Amino acid sequence: MYPMAPLIRTALNASARVAPGPAGRWAFHLFVRPLGRARVRPEEQKLLDAARTGHLRIRGKDVVTYAWGDGRRPVLLVHGWSSRASRLTAFAEALLARGYSPVAFDAPGHGDSSGRAGNIVEYREIIRELHARYGDFDAVVAHSFGVLAALFALRDGVRTARFVGFGGVGSFELLLAGFRAGLGIDERVIRCMRDHVERRIAPDEPGIWDRFGADRDPGELGAPVLLFHDEGDDMVPPAQSRLLARAHGDRARLVVTRGLGHRRILSDPAVVAEAVEFLTAPAEERMATG
Repeated sequence: MYPMAPLIRTALNASARVAPGPAGRWAFHLFVRPLGRARVRPEEQKLLDAARTGHLRIRGKDVVTYAWGDGRRPVLLVHGWSSRASRLTAFAEALLARGYSPVAFDAPGHGDSSGRAGNIVEYREIIRELHARYGDFDAVVAHSFGVLAALFALRDGVRTARFVGFGGVGSFELLLAGFRAGLGIDERVIRCMRDHVERRIAPDEPGIWDRFGADRDPGELGAPVLLFHDEGDDMVPPAQSRLLARAHGDRARLVVTRGLGHRRILSDPAVVAEAVEFLTAPAEERMATG
């Protein structure tokens, strides 16, 4: 996963002992860099061409945004790691057909946005900006890392009437464990990276690191939740969505699929139909179906 991992491991583990500041900064830059930049698929191009594209400036990076519809009943679509907004085409098309106004973005380092890296704090800033522009969302649809990032924003002032997550990351620790295993680095390096985030990335928010987990303070969301996760997901264990379902209690329902994996779940007609039905149901029916 990481080229030259043995050399990086040795250098990071050593520098964390003698130069924790640079070690934390270097580790962070590795941690937040996507593994490649996804391209638009042929079946996604038509809808993408029909979007009204816009731009946000987030921490010196140009973020491309997409909007469809007349602006009423906005629904935010949040893509996952090493992905792009167009991967949520099936939901944008279905919601647009029902009179909703999908809104999406390519995170920094993803899709058509600039930069070589992105992080959960930048996702939050983008979602905040879109919330300020379009108002409260009728719904938020998120995939994978996007679930973690969207719930972080939704616990921090952004409002939605309902939430749907696919193959969602619930625990920030899962990402850290994968990063540590991929490089074989010491826990000391992770502590240096945490210090870098709290002192340099979000200096005005002490303890922000502890608030990244999507299962924290679930009551702040205050909206019904529908989760989908494939039992054979080889990227994010289904236990992550079970964690989220437990955290949100009676407001959440988990649907476990079979044979769709981490990516095909986003385009499966039955999954899309069930999700859109939940998203568009009248409020009195939503809890019964979700």
